Amino acid sequence: MRKMTAAHRTLPFGINVRVTDLSNNRSVVVRINDRGPFKRGRIIDLSLAAAQKLGIIQKGSATVRVEALPDSEAAARPDVELTYGDPRTR
Repeated sequence: MRKMTAAHRTLPFGINVRVTDLSNNRSVVVRINDRGPFKRGRIIDLSLAAAQKLGIIQKGSATVRVEALPDSEAAARPDVELTYGDPRTR
């Protein structure tokens, strides 16, 4: 719960993904380490630490974009990343 991890139904374990909250443009990089979520309409289940960084704890859920990161890009990034603004302009 304290690590920057997430559960996804189909992405391979160990892959890093960028999750961006579309309502505030905050993003985090998390590592897929579990399967789920199994609730209809949900695509990813974030650890408590990742949800806190995105600012979605109070809401409980959010509309997000999930982007798989290439190995080279993921290796160059720290485990914890918090950015603001449109990630396409970086």
